[in-house]
Amino acid sequence: MKLRKLLLAGVMTLSCTAAFSQEELLPYGDFEKWITRNIKESGILGGATKTLMEVGPTATMTKNEAYKNRGGSPWATSNVYAKVAGVVKTNSSVYKDSHKGGSCAKLVTHIETCKAIGIINIRVLAAGSLFTGEMLEPITGTSNPMSKMEFGIPFTKRPKAIKFDYKVQLTDDANRIRETGFSKVKDIAGKDYPNMVCILQKRWEDAKGNIHAQRIGTCIQRFKNTTDWKEGQSFTINYGDISGQSYFKSWMGLMSGENSYYARNSKGKNVKIIEEGWADANTTPTHIVIQFSSSYGGAYVGSPGTTLWVDNVKLVY
Repeated sequence: MKLRKLLLAGVMTLSCTAAFSQEELLPYGDFEKWITRNIKESGILGGATKTLMEVGPTATMTKNEAYKNRGGSPWATSNVYAKVAGVVKTNSSVYKDSHKGGSCAKLVTHIETCKAIGIINIRVLAAGSLFTGEMLEPITGTSNPMSKMEFGIPFTKRPKAIKFDYKVQLTDDANRIRETGFSKVKDIAGKDYPNMVCILQKRWEDAKGNIHAQRIGTCIQRFKNTTDWKEGQSFTINYGDISGQSYFKSWMGLMSGENSYYARNSKGKNVKIIEEGWADANTTPTHIVIQFSSSYGGAYVGSPGTTLWVDNVKLVY
């Protein structure tokens, strides 16, 4: 009888472990497949051919053309093809790198320059960003960068956690900078850190085409230490209104202002998502946003050299 009880307890333990360890790799979340884009910049900028990498089925693109997600890949990057007043320019801040004999994503904060003798000489701080959604190319201006991105993909599951491998390289800078290219460089208080956002939302559209949302699930993590690779790290997704919890930080709150996410409405217009409240913890989501960034401060803010490596992104159920 005692042996039977022990065996039964063992079976139950294994069953419970299995129930809480089901993992789902996001499409292309192992970052083994990449699309290579070769973009020729305008002659006025030197006419060099620049390489941009995108996460998707292995392919090479050789034309100056807007990129749209391929092969069912949910991932977009801050690598962009811009065409402003007929001038073609690129920015690359997400790269294919190596990890455990395979590939991973490397996100870097850097200064992007744009020089044309006698005409323009612009320096802009650009952070690396990898997110579920789409970049709306070609980029035609530098105002309101968030409006050039569509954040989130349709999603109705309720994962317990997000799991991935990561590596972090911080700089020695005590503060950050804001460099937009059109104003003086400003010091911004606070050290720069890479950032991970995983949020679940219930979205709906009103008669005027505005997109509203309630926050259902939240997991936002800032990486505050330089570290070598950490494999298979899990971060809990908390459901419902977490604003009164002991672990809550202001940057885990509802999105608002210039850092609000955008999405295309039924008319094809990219509009700000109005995240207007917390949903009940049992609500079924309509969308998920997952975003990895080499800097957390939003557009044009960070410390050049801050770097985040990411691999094997999974959801845990």
